[in-house]
Order: sequence, then C-alpha cells, then structure tokens
Amino acid sequence: MFDIIRLKKDWTLLFGSIDYLNLLPFQVFLKQHINNNAAQSNLKRHRNVPSLINKAFHQGKVNAAFISSVTSKKCRCADVGIVGRGRVYSVLLLNKDDRSDSASQTSNALTKVLGLKGEVMIGDRALKYYLDGGEAIDLSLEWYNETRLPFVFARLCYHKHQTQVIKLANKFAKTKVFIPQYILKKEARRRGISPNDARWYLNHIHYNIDPKAKQSLKMFLKSAKA
Repeated sequence: MFDIIRLKKDWTLLFGSIDYLNLLPFQVFLKQHINNNAAQSNLKRHRNVPSLINKAFHQGKVNAAFISSVTSKKCRCADVGIVGRGRVYSVLLLNKDDRSDSASQTSNALTKVLGLKGEVMIGDRALKYYLDGGEAIDLSLEWYNETRLPFVFARLCYHKHQTQVIKLANKFAKTKVFIPQYILKKEARRRGISPNDARWYLNHIHYNIDPKAKQSLKMFLKSAKA
C-alpha cells in the first residue's frame, strides 16, 4: 500500500501510492530524484486504489499521499495534485444505471455536483474502456464546460515531515519527468494498452495546482458539502 522512503537514518517517510497510470510520472520522479542510496534501496512500491489510499492516510498509516480532493479539506497539502484541464479520458460517466465506482470518492461526488446520473468509471479501467471505443461523458470536461476551470481530482497531503514533502513536491512541479521507454512499455502492458497510448494519455494529466485550480477546488468542495 505504501512507497517507503528512508530519507535519513533515523526516520522513514511512507508515501501512499495510487496504482493508476496517471501517477507514473511521480513514481518515476521519486526513483530518479531521491539522492540517498539507502533511500533508493528502500523505495518499495505497494499500490492500491484511491479510496483505500484515502483510508490509509486518514488512519495515519502513511505520512503522505495523493488523496481524493473531496476528502482533503482539513488536511495539510502541497500545491501538487492530479489536475484535469479539459478531457482526462480516465474519469468517465457511462450511460447506464446509477452506480458509483468503489475505487473513487472525488469522481462520485463530482457526478452529484454536476447533477448527472449514470455509472462512474475511473482510472486505468476507464482509460482502456475509452481506447477500446466505449462511449461516455468525460467528467473533467463537463466540469470545465460548466466553470471554465480545471478540476483537481487529488492532492498531495501530509501528516508530518512538512519541509521534506513540500520540497519534494515543489521539485516535482518544476521537473519535466522523462519516463524511460522500458518503464512505459511495462506499465502499458500491465494495463493492456500501447506505449504510445500511455504517453498520449499522460500528456492530458497535470500536477501543478495553480491559482485557477485552487479556485476550482474551493468551488467544488463547497458544492460537494452542500
């Protein structure tokens, strides 16, 4: 469930890791930019869906994680997250009977805020559905059409080691992460898509929570609460 990063001899930073393609750049960044050799050897990749990462974070089982934005209101967070600026192709609403996605919290809430009905599908399963020709509403695009603002699906939040987490987040936000072809091929194969489709998809995912994204997040959290 965690990326375990031993940054110093006397403490360990445990990152909750979402097992979706959209966080591959951050996972590659961690491996490339943690300078301590011991940290490299202690970076263990344990993955899970967003709803279970949320649970682990709020129970204090991890020090930091990308958690669903709808659960992040009272948390300490960096200005880094998973942001859609129009279509994201992996947060979909199918024209079927109403059904939430058990892996999600933010997307389920977004559907209600937008006043839509249907079956919510997120993550790699949704991306594969789209690439295979499935028809659906892209919820990120719907939000943009309604507000002309980006949508924040997740935020990097933390319980402790604030200085280290903020420094790491700021460095990630300023870095254009190069994903080696062998990693891209491996991750694409896991999801049953082509490396070209994986790279194309990642071009639609953003990570910097800028002023417009903050405005959008505030609007969404207020609407979700109501």
